Amino acid sequence: MIRSLVFGAALATAAAALAAAPDRGAVNDAVIAEAGLPRTLSEYGFFTDAAEQIPAAGVTPYRLNTPLWSDGAEKLRFVYVPEGTQAKANGEGLIDLPVGAALIKTFAFQKDGKRRLIETRVLLHRADGWLALPYVWNDEQTEAKLAVAGARMPVTTPAGEAIDYRVPNKNQCKECHGLNGEVIPIGPKARNLSADWLDRFADAGMIDKVPAVANRIPMWEDRATVSAAAAARGYLDANCAHCHRPGATASNSGLDLRWEQSDPHAIGIMKHPVAAGRGAGNLLYDVVPGKPDQSILTYRLASSEAGVAMPELGKATVDHDGLAAVERWIAALPQMDAARADH
Repeated sequence: MIRSLVFGAALATAAAALAAAPDRGAVNDAVIAEAGLPRTLSEYGFFTDAAEQIPAAGVTPYRLNTPLWSDGAEKLRFVYVPEGTQAKANGEGLIDLPVGAALIKTFAFQKDGKRRLIETRVLLHRADGWLALPYVWNDEQTEAKLAVAGARMPVTTPAGEAIDYRVPNKNQCKECHGLNGEVIPIGPKARNLSADWLDRFADAGMIDKVPAVANRIPMWEDRATVSAAAAARGYLDANCAHCHRPGATASNSGLDLRWEQSDPHAIGIMKHPVAAGRGAGNLLYDVVPGKPDQSILTYRLASSEAGVAMPELGKATVDHDGLAAVERWIAALPQMDAARADH
């Protein structure tokens, strides 16, 4: 329910912002494009009211159909396309954002009945590539300051769990955003954005055309009404595939959990782990059709123990809804004889 309410609000905000189609130019383009590390979030000019997360002209809110889960944090996502430029459609994959563009994501939790901003991460598209920087909000909620070394702070999740929330340091950002030695965005793939939002983004002149998407990842709140495979594969794409894909930081696992991957072995079905041990829980296969309790994938998703839990970064608790979706998918897979699978 919490996710559904947050997503609904995000869609309404995004639609209103795109419909208004304000003139661009309020953002400090030089701060985005030039060398150096801005010390405060306000230097960018992304918001007219940062505490309320009201975006400036040219900064567009968006949501992902199925998002990355981070201990139940509310996430407010924005994309900035500088005046005089356009993003380019890139099929069903990542929108090709121009140099000077930025992606902004704020993490928030409720405290004493009010939304409290914790951190804002920015991805800046500079001439030499993408740069990821984390900013931590002060207690007064008036400014977020650059935290190159990361940070830790106590928060209470929507499920009532008290955790030590971790803001990644600058280098850790590369662990999720790294691909073939470069930093790239991982969220705004056309297949994980609504058709309505993409239409409005194009109508506002911020992308050259509406990307063609034949197979869209479903809305997370619709997971009970779509196929078990669609819900789980969308979840794995958003939460795991940025590392578990060729060229990424966990490519040596042999798993490729991207939405578009169709090879059963690549997505873990009756696949032996590359390295057995504590992380594998003495289980033999990544995914055992019909048997989620015998699958390493669900074993690791169900753990919050360091060295076992997956994903390794970005969460301290178990996403029970996500785990249930993956278990439902595995349970529905036709069972396979292990000897036949190994051959």
